[in-house]
Amino acid sequence: MFLHEDPEASGGVPVNGVADSLRASLALVAEGGLVANVIWTGLLVLVLLVAHRVAKTAIHSRTWGTAEVRKRWMVMTRNTAILILLLGLVIIWAQQLQTLALSLVAISLALVISVKELLLCVGGEILRSSTRLFTVGSRIQVNGVRGDVIDLNLLTTTVMEVGPGQAAHQYTGRAVLLPNSLFLSHPVYNETFTRRYVLHQFSVAVRPEAWAVATRAMEEATGEVSGPYLKGARRHIEALGEREGLDTPSAGPEVSLGMTEPDRVRLIVRVAVPSREKNKMEQAILRRFFQLFEETGYLRAPLLP
Repeated sequence: MFLHEDPEASGGVPVNGVADSLRASLALVAEGGLVANVIWTGLLVLVLLVAHRVAKTAIHSRTWGTAEVRKRWMVMTRNTAILILLLGLVIIWAQQLQTLALSLVAISLALVISVKELLLCVGGEILRSSTRLFTVGSRIQVNGVRGDVIDLNLLTTTVMEVGPGQAAHQYTGRAVLLPNSLFLSHPVYNETFTRRYVLHQFSVAVRPEAWAVATRAMEEATGEVSGPYLKGARRHIEALGEREGLDTPSAGPEVSLGMTEPDRVRLIVRVAVPSREKNKMEQAILRRFFQLFEETGYLRAPLLP
């Protein structure tokens, strides 16, 4: 007669408890995607290593026409194994790769947003340097700021402000720091594009009855003041036109007439002057023009603001 002994009473481990523990461990492994992926990755690598070894042995044991054919099969077998390994890793780790890709996209967007202005500044500097827009010493105007460039770097441009207004040529004593991103969103005017000599323009308003006398006086004044520079300016501007492939205008002084209002005629003066002496040359021309105009006998204040 056999007696049934209770495992728990005898101090043993219950069979059902062992099975439950094993199932719980397997469930934990199944739920733990990382551990499961590591196991599957190890199995994949092991299978591929064995398969590659078997294929390699089979290739060596077979008789081939030439050693080149045998080498070709060996290379093809190795590359096939590598391709299968890569595809298998992508399939096994697809979920983790997707999560990683989303995280990288989010991080990239955050970085782009946080450094947006810096990237725009770098882009503006690339635009400036690649197009030779201006350099140190150039007089530029951008976003209402006008002045001479005194410093350049990857992010900013420093100009010594010139003003007040667009017609003045005197330093205000202020240095303005411009972010290079402005060059991407605002037009940049380079007043010294022709470098050593520039074509400078200004205007004077006179009464309609005095336009003929005023024109002769202005032509004489511009000829006297700009005469010593005319030959060098003409040679410089023509050489620049040949180098840049441009149709350059005449370097000689010109006085044109304009009439924006019925009671005034505007003398529009264009003259070639050294780029660093625009204010000096303009003032000299105006002083000489006033002297000549006064000598004509017009004492009824023919000049208008």
